[in-house]
Amino acid sequence: MPIVLLAPLLLAAALPGPALTVDIGNVRNARGRVRIDICPKDRFLADGCPWHVSVPAHPGTTVLSLPALPPGDYAIQAFHDENANDNVDRGLFGIPLEGVGFSRDAKIVFSPPKWADAMFHHDGTPQRLGFHLRYWTGPSGPAEWKARHPRG
Repeated sequence: MPIVLLAPLLLAAALPGPALTVDIGNVRNARGRVRIDICPKDRFLADGCPWHVSVPAHPGTTVLSLPALPPGDYAIQAFHDENANDNVDRGLFGIPLEGVGFSRDAKIVFSPPKWADAMFHHDGTPQRLGFHLRYWTGPSGPAEWKARHPRG
């Protein structure tokens, strides 16, 4: 009898989890969605990356999961789409008005990061990565957002 009861648990434990789970930190508020695009080198910093996920934003850390991703070298570009228009809104000189970030917390200094700074290898087994968004306008993160908007 105990073997029959354990069989469903063992089967569930053997099922693979998501291919890729990404923790996006420093999401300043719950407005809109957080989107990630997983890109091979030839699509990095361009529209049309083959894999993407979008979920409702959660202040602090938003977690996104991709069920399948073939082995390879990739970079992730993320943004907090606060107004849910599916675009990174930009201001003067192309400065993002919404939070943006890249895998490996690749630096953004006067231009987007280079592929080598954002690239990670995925071997086909479940993998978890994390990085932070950066905001150039308005509150720089959840603590500053809350201080400026105490009632939500």
